[in-house]
Amino acid sequence: MTVPSAGNSWFARFGLLSRVSLLRPRGDHEQSKVTNIELFFDLVFVYAVTQLSHTLLHHLNLIGALQVLLLFLAMWWVWIFTGWVTNWLDPERPLVRLALLTLMLAGLLLSIALPEAFGERGMLFAGAYVFMQVGRTFFMLWAIGDAAPANTRNFQRIAVWLVVSGILWLVGGWLDGWLRAVLWVVALLLEYLGPALTFRVPGLGRSSTADWNVDGGHLAERCSQFVIIALGESVLVTGSSFADSLRQPQALMAFVSAFIGSVAMWWIYFDLGAERGSRAIRQSADPGHTARIAYTYLHLLIVAGIIVCAVADELTLRDPQQRTDVVGAAVLLGGPALYLIGNALFKKTVNGTNLPLSHLIGLSLLLMLALSFPWWSIAWLGMATTAVLLLVAVWEVRSLRSVRELLEKQLPD
Repeated sequence: MTVPSAGNSWFARFGLLSRVSLLRPRGDHEQSKVTNIELFFDLVFVYAVTQLSHTLLHHLNLIGALQVLLLFLAMWWVWIFTGWVTNWLDPERPLVRLALLTLMLAGLLLSIALPEAFGERGMLFAGAYVFMQVGRTFFMLWAIGDAAPANTRNFQRIAVWLVVSGILWLVGGWLDGWLRAVLWVVALLLEYLGPALTFRVPGLGRSSTADWNVDGGHLAERCSQFVIIALGESVLVTGSSFADSLRQPQALMAFVSAFIGSVAMWWIYFDLGAERGSRAIRQSADPGHTARIAYTYLHLLIVAGIIVCAVADELTLRDPQQRTDVVGAAVLLGGPALYLIGNALFKKTVNGTNLPLSHLIGLSLLLMLALSFPWWSIAWLGMATTAVLLLVAVWEVRSLRSVRELLEKQLPD
């Protein structure tokens, strides 16, 4: 019995009857564009970043910070893995869109669970996370089919790693207390070691970054957009916190300082860093290697720095006249330090140069502030860290003037 022609066209359209390729078309010198469905998917992670910053703010102690760190690393990992997958898949295909929307729903559940992930919502967090990681990988295996044998073997190895770690996530979500934390730490370590160890699996061999036919320009743009998401959340926190503290005399200064700090962070990354990184990965002989180090690993330091800075901004606006204690100093100085370290390592990796002098000077100034924090109020220390970030931004603009002129003369790739 044959299916009517109208049904055939419907099934073929969704890739259910015939093997319609779900992979992105690749041009020789053309960068794949970031699609609207990818940006729509990212909206869930705006909420996730907000949840993480608020969770850290309400648990400003060592245990709380370590828990938020683990949750942040998991959140970043599920996002960056999806970014890699959409680098290969074509989001304009209905089935790929459906997969992304399904992951978006799971990501919303994961974000909802974040504040109580180490409490009563541990199983919700673990279940949503494992569904996203393992489900996306098996969908990718099905979508590739026979189109890219090397990448098929790559995702077979990835599936093994994620299934093993997924068992640990789920068992940890079922257990309570320190056992949950231990299992989740082991699971996260396994996942972060996977790419570094090229997903080696007995009987399946190891992957090679040369086999990862990554569109460097697309992945660079996706990571830049996540930095914008984190900065946007920081601006939202600044605005909402200032609205609640209008009557405090130092609130206006803290508000302006927080805004300038966000602008300085944007400038440090986007003035030339993001564009030079994009060009470097597009021109790399092994873009998979560059993508793994510069974007998969180093960008998490940049995003983490922005999230901690958002918490610092809220602290300065909530009680600007309070004397700075050890915890407050760790937040106020740790955020900018993480951000500068991440940017310095990223720029060194993609440009093949030494660590930027401006960033090293900025880190030295933050260290000097750390040695004198007991003498600062929260508001004034926050303004001092903003001044450091502003100095780094201005220094880099002036020192890279010749590089900027050279890039402006070059034709677009």
